[in-house]
Amino acid sequence: MSLVVDIEKRLGTFTLQVAFQSGEGTLGLLGPSGSGKSMTLRCIAGIERPDCGRIILDGVTLFDSRRRIDLPPQKRRVGYLFQNYALFPHMTVAQNILCGLCREPDRRKRKARLQEAVSMMRLEGLEQLRPPQLSGGQAQRVALARILVNQPNLLMLDEPFSALDSQLRDQLQLQTKALLARFGKPALLVTHSRDEAYHLCSQIAVTDQGRILTLKDTKALFADPGSIQAARLTGCKNIAPARKTGTYEVEVPAWGIRLSTARPVEDEVCAVGIRAHYFNAKSAQNLYPVHFTGQMEEPFEHILQFRYQGQSPAAPDLWWRIPKDRRPQTLPDALGVAPANVLLLSGQAPAQPELHPD
Repeated sequence: MSLVVDIEKRLGTFTLQVAFQSGEGTLGLLGPSGSGKSMTLRCIAGIERPDCGRIILDGVTLFDSRRRIDLPPQKRRVGYLFQNYALFPHMTVAQNILCGLCREPDRRKRKARLQEAVSMMRLEGLEQLRPPQLSGGQAQRVALARILVNQPNLLMLDEPFSALDSQLRDQLQLQTKALLARFGKPALLVTHSRDEAYHLCSQIAVTDQGRILTLKDTKALFADPGSIQAARLTGCKNIAPARKTGTYEVEVPAWGIRLSTARPVEDEVCAVGIRAHYFNAKSAQNLYPVHFTGQMEEPFEHILQFRYQGQSPAAPDLWWRIPKDRRPQTLPDALGVAPANVLLLSGQAPAQPELHPD
């Protein structure tokens, strides 16, 4: 099973221009609102028509502008879970699920597939209820059952947890992860949540302004996001302009320091990032004097704000996250970071703060 997408679509001043390939497993489209994530799904599903390009699923051409192929949505074998689930409120759970089998004429096959979907999504006893009588989690499972009963070759989930409270969201993420593993075919997940993407996706494509900035295995992306936009979307709090000063060294003028790196510094590097968990008072490398400026308590961690001794007044404070049980009684006078944890970033550099002479 494979999915090939290479399309372009213009909407006023916005241009969607994405190209990627995905095999079995879940590919996350991670990006801010308005970056083209949902539009990409709508083009794959056939709800929107690209201006040009092609979409191929498991060797079947769904869309090809040059060959004038544009299969209607019902012939694409694509399952699309909308943000609001799009259940019919006047229909029962069973009737909603059977809508996915409207083209199956054999009554016995319809009944067998219905029971299989009800069992898979753990909806036993809810068959005669209507959507207004369901919880958010139950409604989502009904919507997924309606999709899966038609045995699609591609499953697409568009912000599937956005309307749920945090406790239910965590529970459904675990269930969805198991479902995606059983699905065994390509799946796409649209999200703006780095945590959802990390939990559910084997690969992540970072999107911004209608384009894919990078596509990597999930753990590789978080270890080395590569671009400023990707670093921000994956939760890096400390980002500053930098310039190359050696094969394995960068200068960060806003922080008033130089950092040794584990990776060679390429010429296009224009910034560095340090995740808030990466600082260490016992580090032997990249250790510089600091003073602390504030703190914020979370349920299991402290966020400690600090500044380097030579930091520009215009540069924002840095963040250090530390578990409560590891916080020292006396805050350290210096913090360091391992060279392997210095993220080298390209892209549009953050605005340079005004540097004041000593």
